[in-house]
Amino acid sequence: MPLNRRKFLKKSAVTGAGVAIAGAVAAPAAQAAEPGKPTRPAKRYSLTVLGTTDLHGHVFNWDYFKDAEYTDAQGNAQGLARVSTLVNRIREEKGRENTLLLDAGDTIQGTPLTYYYAKVDPITAKGGPVHPMAQAMNAIGYDAVALGNHEFNYGIETLRKFEEQCDFPLLGANALDARTLKPAFPPYFMKTFRVKGAPPVKVAVLGLTNPGIAIWDKAYVQGKLTFPGLEEQAAKWVPKLRSMGADVVVVSAHSGSSGTSSYGDQLPYVENSAALVAQQVPGIDAILVGHAHVEIPELKVVNAKTGKTVVLSEPLAYAERLSLFDIELVFARGRWSVESVAASVVNSNTVADDPKITKLLSDEHAKVVAYVNQVVGTATETLTTVEARYKDAPIIDLITKVQEDVVREALAGTSYASLPVIAQASPFSRTSQIPAGEVTIRDLSSLYVYDNTLVAKLMTGVQLRAYLEYSAAYFVQTAADAVVDVAKLTNAGGRPDYNYDYVSGLSYDIDIAQPAGSRIKNLAYDGAPLDDARQFVLAVNNYRANGGGAFPHVASAQELWAESTEIRTRIAEWVTAKGVLDPKDFASVDWKLTRNGTPVF
Repeated sequence: MPLNRRKFLKKSAVTGAGVAIAGAVAAPAAQAAEPGKPTRPAKRYSLTVLGTTDLHGHVFNWDYFKDAEYTDAQGNAQGLARVSTLVNRIREEKGRENTLLLDAGDTIQGTPLTYYYAKVDPITAKGGPVHPMAQAMNAIGYDAVALGNHEFNYGIETLRKFEEQCDFPLLGANALDARTLKPAFPPYFMKTFRVKGAPPVKVAVLGLTNPGIAIWDKAYVQGKLTFPGLEEQAAKWVPKLRSMGADVVVVSAHSGSSGTSSYGDQLPYVENSAALVAQQVPGIDAILVGHAHVEIPELKVVNAKTGKTVVLSEPLAYAERLSLFDIELVFARGRWSVESVAASVVNSNTVADDPKITKLLSDEHAKVVAYVNQVVGTATETLTTVEARYKDAPIIDLITKVQEDVVREALAGTSYASLPVIAQASPFSRTSQIPAGEVTIRDLSSLYVYDNTLVAKLMTGVQLRAYLEYSAAYFVQTAADAVVDVAKLTNAGGRPDYNYDYVSGLSYDIDIAQPAGSRIKNLAYDGAPLDDARQFVLAVNNYRANGGGAFPHVASAQELWAESTEIRTRIAEWVTAKGVLDPKDFASVDWKLTRNGTPVF
């Protein structure tokens, strides 16, 4: 499908997209009058911008991996059906004509529901279904949605088909056609709100996405799309929006606020740059933040050039929260200006599902429930990830074994067939369990929750040593005589679990009494100390292969092979072919934690 700006660019970027009627209210403040004339009340207008982000395919408060209603220790609820109820309530309170509903991206990936309609019954098939997320968001009445990085996980064709099915634009001012460097998606959306007795209020929404897409989904976007930094593109577009008469400028940014990056120095852009946009680019009133999966009810950032405060808010992912920006405007000296912005979040657990959404997607939900509960094998014993962060767990060895087998078969008959194949895997989930007895797709999917695909990279012994040292920085330095608290043993420096790697096929100790960078001990292959010059084939997921997590050497290593089939699917195929899931077929103790040479456990 061609990379053009498609149907919404002309509609939203040129002619506007919608008109609302609202009543202005007289305010206590008075507007300055000419000498000799009485003062008159200033005209005011109240706008409420509602926002979600990182929905990741959550329509219902349902855990497909557990085949049960979603619950957690905090009592959260998930899903667009809950958000729909919240939105209806707020629209009733504020007047629908005084509200705008936005999302900050990561919509079509993340649950078996979204996987099913991308791969099993794909929306791209001739006469294929309408994506459940498009159906739900159309029904709720979203005005605009920013592109997230996970929108690109299934390729551009799937994304374009989803875009076609949406009644709202997918915004990405910094998603450019690689050939023309023009926007490949609508950069912005503009809506006019009519105010009785005063000129209309024009609201512009600028959509920005994550430059890390160029790394994480390189296979799909390289040579087709390019993703410059958010600050750069905001600085280009915000003045244009103001010159077009925008009274309010809201940014929907699929970028966290921390100012950090997970891909090292591979790109000259900051991954989580929403606060930097607020600080550096004048003319923005509010930013709906996404990508980081953290809850920020309200964050105030002062613009360095104007001294004006910009208000940011990030609702919790999976539709667990809804952000509200209450924007007050006053009409004075012939123009509207923003007087104040206040942000807050509303908890989805305070309401019930909207029956309209439940009814709309009950059939799709039932199909996916049936799909994930298909039995594909039998496990001889229960396997769990509960201790997988700090002990070599057989359940993670299952992932590496499958990856090794797939890559070894793919390289058979090539000049690399004689090289040893080793594999990388991360303990994605702390709660995944494959029970003894019947094994379903649901059980296996809970083990590998991401839609990653497999890549083969050529690595040397010295590079692998550096790779493992970097990975071992995940552990908190713990003295040999200190009490070990497993709850505080990992995630040093805030590193998430998905950026800690096992590497199969090698044996090594991780000495957590030592400082990061000096922890890998007794590193060996096939019983002998690792030869720094020896070559290996590393079976690695595409996120890591493309630089995700900034692990050394792997992104620049020679790529020998890659495929588009998800690792999760490969695990299901492997188990189906075996019939019986027995640890003796895949488990091995490759590494352990030590302190000054003494095992921790």
